[in-house]
Amino acid sequence: MTKVEICQRIQEIGVIPAIWVTSAEDACFAAESLEGGGIPILEVTITGPEAIDLIAHTVSHHSKVIVGAGTVLDTETAKRAAAAGANFLTAPGFDYSLVEYAAKENVAIVPGALTPTEVITAWRVGADFVKVFPCSQVGGDKYIKALKKAVPQIPLIAAGGVTQHTATGFILAGAAAVGVGTDLIPPEAIARRQAERIQELSHRFLAFVNDARARLAKGKLRPPPAKR
Repeated sequence: MTKVEICQRIQEIGVIPAIWVTSAEDACFAAESLEGGGIPILEVTITGPEAIDLIAHTVSHHSKVIVGAGTVLDTETAKRAAAAGANFLTAPGFDYSLVEYAAKENVAIVPGALTPTEVITAWRVGADFVKVFPCSQVGGDKYIKALKKAVPQIPLIAAGGVTQHTATGFILAGAAAVGVGTDLIPPEAIARRQAERIQELSHRFLAFVNDARARLAKGKLRPPPAKR
């Protein structure tokens, strides 16, 4: 897939699941379960042991899944992840050199940011999305809504504390997508090979996103109030 197609797919699905695993079998199980639940996206946290190898293995065995590298902190790691086949890179914060590298190499990049200055700077230097992290600790959906009012042209991804109870609110606030961890892929579900559990959670999060988007679309289609 091209960078443009990857970004379009992420925007369309609206959910980026992230995992921290230690084996290729676990990574592939998670990828397969998510794909079966309608979310063919998987972010593998790079801080795990042999994470680069896990990404390469998952990419080679699940060609229909968009596999990304998460928590990338420097360009050297970004290069290794891209060489392993990672379709996108995410970071917890903003690093100019990392975003510049990804933009130059035409690799989808989702840097983290928190303040309006960081969000705007990340976007200007080439970010495809900007991940607001950790958004739940600084106001949650209210903070996303405030940012979107100021920078409506920047696609924001809400991450950090996104749950079944908050996902809808983040999309209603204007987030293009949500980043979800253990609330979507519980470690015990991977350990016990509970594919149906992960698929059910996938369906729930997709429903949260789709229902919220439908509510937003309906609101935009409402006729303006009659003038008195």
